[in-house]
Amino acid sequence: MKKSVCLSLLVAAMFSANVARADETCTKIVATGHPDYPVMAFRVGDDIKGAAPLLIAEIANELEVPFESKYMGSWSEAQSATREGKADMIIGVYYNDERAQYLEYVEPPFAYDPVQIFVSNDDPIEFNGQDDLIGKKGVANKGESFGTTFDAFLKDKLTVARVDGLPAAFDALTSGDADYVIAAYYPGTAELVRLALSDKIQPLEPELLSEELFVAFSKKSPCVGLSPKFGEGITEVTEDGRFRELVRAALREWDAQSVQD
Repeated sequence: MKKSVCLSLLVAAMFSANVARADETCTKIVATGHPDYPVMAFRVGDDIKGAAPLLIAEIANELEVPFESKYMGSWSEAQSATREGKADMIIGVYYNDERAQYLEYVEPPFAYDPVQIFVSNDDPIEFNGQDDLIGKKGVANKGESFGTTFDAFLKDKLTVARVDGLPAAFDALTSGDADYVIAAYYPGTAELVRLALSDKIQPLEPELLSEELFVAFSKKSPCVGLSPKFGEGITEVTEDGRFRELVRAALREWDAQSVQD
C-alpha cells in the first residue's frame, strides 16, 4: 500500500514538474489550421481565423501564454508545419494513427463535425451508406482525413482523387469528372454559398460519418506539456456556453470576409 502511494506521489510530482517546465519554456504558442474550413477555421490574410482559433486564444489568455494563429499554406502544408515543429499547434484536426505519431492530441474534442456526400443535382446518386460509393468516382480535398476507419475503407474500396481545395472539388463535380465529393458539411455548404452553387450541388442524407474535432500540439513544441491545461480549458469553455458565442462571432467574421472577397 505504501509503495503504491509513493508511486502515485512520484507520478504526480513528475507530471507537475513537466507542466512547470512547459510553463518556463513555452513563451508563445504559434498555431496554424485549415485555411478553408469555415466557420471553424479560415484564412484572412496571413492569419487563420474562426471559432477554433478564438477558442484557443481565450484559453491561452487565461493561461497568460501569448498566442498567434498563422496561415502556413494549404491544409497539407499546415500539417507538415506542425509535424516539423514550425507550428506549436494545429487547430481543428481529426484523429488518425499517422497524425498521432507527431501530434499530442488535446482531450476532449471541442466539436463534432458531420461529413457528407455532395452530388450534382443534375446527376444524383443513390446513397444509403459508404458501400454505395464503390465503383463511382469521388473527389476530396488534398490532405483531408476522415478518421482511421473510413480512411482505410477509402483506400481499400474507393476511387477518390485528391485536389487542392473545395472549389476544385466542386468544379470536378459540375464538370462531370467526379460522381461525388466527400466534405465536411459546414465548410462544404459555406463554400457552395460563396460559389453560388447551392442550386446545383446538394449534400445527401444520411451523413457519411461524424468525426471529433481536436486541437493538437506538435510533439516537437516546447508547449506540448500544456496539453492537460488546454484540455481543462476546452471542457470549461464548451460546457459553459462560451463556445457557441465564439461560433457566432466567427460566422459574422466569415460572412464579412466573404462579402469583401
